[in-house]
Amino acid sequence: MTKVIVDGKEIDVPPEYTLLQACEAAGAEIPRFCFHERLSIAGNCRMCLIEVVGIPKPQASCAMGVKDLPPNKDGSPKTLNTKTPMVKKAREGVMEFLLINHPLDCPICDQGGECDLQDQAMAYGVDASRYQENKRAVEDKYIGPLVKTIMTRCIHCTRCIRFSTEVAGVPELGAIGRGEDMEITTYLEHAMTSELQSNVVDLCPVGALTSKPYAFAARPWELNKTQSVDVMDAVGSAIRIDTRGREVMRILPRANEDVNEEWISDKTRHVVDGLRTQRLDQPYVRVNGRLQSASWAEAFSNVVRKARATTGKRIGAIIGDLAGAEEMFAIKDLLGRFSSANVDARQDGSAIDPRWGRASYLFNATIAGIEQADALLIIGANPRREAAVLNARIRKRWRAGNFPIGLIGEKADLTYSYDYLGAGAETLADLGSSKFADALKAAERPLVLVGAGVFARKDGAAVASLAAKAAIELGALKDGWNGFSVLHTAASRVAALDLGLVPGAGGLDAAQMAAGGLDVLFLLGADEIEVAPGPFVVYIGTHGDRGAHRADVILPGAAYPEKSTIYVNTEGRVQMANRAAFPPGDAREDWAILRALSDALGHKLPYDSLGTLRQAMFAAHPHLMRIDHIAAGDAADIKKLAKLGGTPEKAHLRPSVADFYFTNPIARASAIMAECSALAHAATKTAAE
Repeated sequence: MTKVIVDGKEIDVPPEYTLLQACEAAGAEIPRFCFHERLSIAGNCRMCLIEVVGIPKPQASCAMGVKDLPPNKDGSPKTLNTKTPMVKKAREGVMEFLLINHPLDCPICDQGGECDLQDQAMAYGVDASRYQENKRAVEDKYIGPLVKTIMTRCIHCTRCIRFSTEVAGVPELGAIGRGEDMEITTYLEHAMTSELQSNVVDLCPVGALTSKPYAFAARPWELNKTQSVDVMDAVGSAIRIDTRGREVMRILPRANEDVNEEWISDKTRHVVDGLRTQRLDQPYVRVNGRLQSASWAEAFSNVVRKARATTGKRIGAIIGDLAGAEEMFAIKDLLGRFSSANVDARQDGSAIDPRWGRASYLFNATIAGIEQADALLIIGANPRREAAVLNARIRKRWRAGNFPIGLIGEKADLTYSYDYLGAGAETLADLGSSKFADALKAAERPLVLVGAGVFARKDGAAVASLAAKAAIELGALKDGWNGFSVLHTAASRVAALDLGLVPGAGGLDAAQMAAGGLDVLFLLGADEIEVAPGPFVVYIGTHGDRGAHRADVILPGAAYPEKSTIYVNTEGRVQMANRAAFPPGDAREDWAILRALSDALGHKLPYDSLGTLRQAMFAAHPHLMRIDHIAAGDAADIKKLAKLGGTPEKAHLRPSVADFYFTNPIARASAIMAECSALAHAATKTAAE
């Protein structure tokens, strides 16, 4: 540790700290535009100038380290001043230069009210300008459907360039020209293709880059802000949902070091318009082949009539990818009262079974644990499509160096280099004899990442057993380290497996139920499976997607911003999604629909409130009450999985997500996601040609 004196206060700081970090550790406030904790240091805005006693000129505190300070002759600690007249004058001068070419757009700028330049001009600037010449003007650039550019406002902090290059790993933004002719642009002004591109809007300290879909929609002080979690994938990114009245206006990231740091994917951020489109806002009943609007009583009576005409063993339920823990617990309870074992949350046909043990389906290394790993084997996954934020964490570890990565499965355009080992399960079986296996065995904490697509094959159990066997042989299971990690893509999957939503003794799985083996089939937001003619289908969901088209009765439910519910992410972290808005029209929360329906069916569920439902769920599954905690799996489960055995097929291992932008009914209802998907397909086609 090194002693420094900041504004008269003596503190100890690590020598690798920058002066900016040292000053902030002492409680001083240092303005900045170009500096960001998660990006490399550029040192080009000069707003963070401070006085270092003994050095005649102000110093950029972001670009000088504590260890770079020249020692005092008498050995006393160096003195740093952040409030002296020299510092005040220097910051006023820098602010004056920054505002020389900046237009007075504040009344019409989307950044207004949450703009760093506004705030710091008030705090550190002067009240008049001496600049009388014409301001510089820059032509706006097209960089895609998500990010709007007003480049005359740009102050050349280069945060967007550094993010695209370093974090997103798709270096599409750069600077052309020099001096006052410098401009930030994409090469050849094409659309950005990164799945994380919209994070540059949060990083931009001025209004040069703003959200194109959100343009001129609302001011920040008009919005109610609710903390929640994302369900577009199984990472469980921390988000903030901003609403005005009953309408969700935008979604922004929240910082969570253990999960998403402070990034979110473009799908997470811009799926907002899908929450308003093709919504189910009243019950429907199919009459003479056509769906007609009905009252709740009429819809329930149709369900009751069909349910009473059959036996409990001919009733089943398939659970969708966006369902919360409470409604999944309620529907399992309801089917149990019919003595039905026909319940399955694996609509993709996954072979994962909770009877294998919890460690067999968790991302055991944890998302933050990726940074402690020193080798990575990816099996049948494309992390860039399946979990864009987690992929950024892998890239972060790769950039730190000494991190060999191998891939078995379909070749993918990832944001880091890797050794391609092969496409099929036979490569996994022969992995021990490969050169890459030596790198894994030499690693102290190897990570074996198994994609959800591996389990969704007919031979899923056999391939999963091979992967577990490889993880054991390569040293991924050690004291204090479990490197066997399953990357799920469905937000509901881990909670469903924890709750045991798989067929019981004699029960049918999702594929068998969808093939027509039942009389009454409940779809709880299940839209990724095709149901054959035959069963009477009751769809509880939010959008007019595949499940609603097949339904005989539609009971409109609540989307994830419209209900308070628990999710469990791919690493087993229990997370709470808070209600930010209310469902449209006559739609209701899913657990409340099931509670009312159970009464009509004569099998009344014993909870009249969300609180009592949670009490029953927590009594049966105590780990779900520990919000933001991970109940770790037992490494012995991996050994049991390895002993399953089986003969895998020769088909290539494929990732479970084909189109990043169309993975659920909310995303498919979004016009913005449709535009992004079309651009992504066009870019892929052009690259192939």
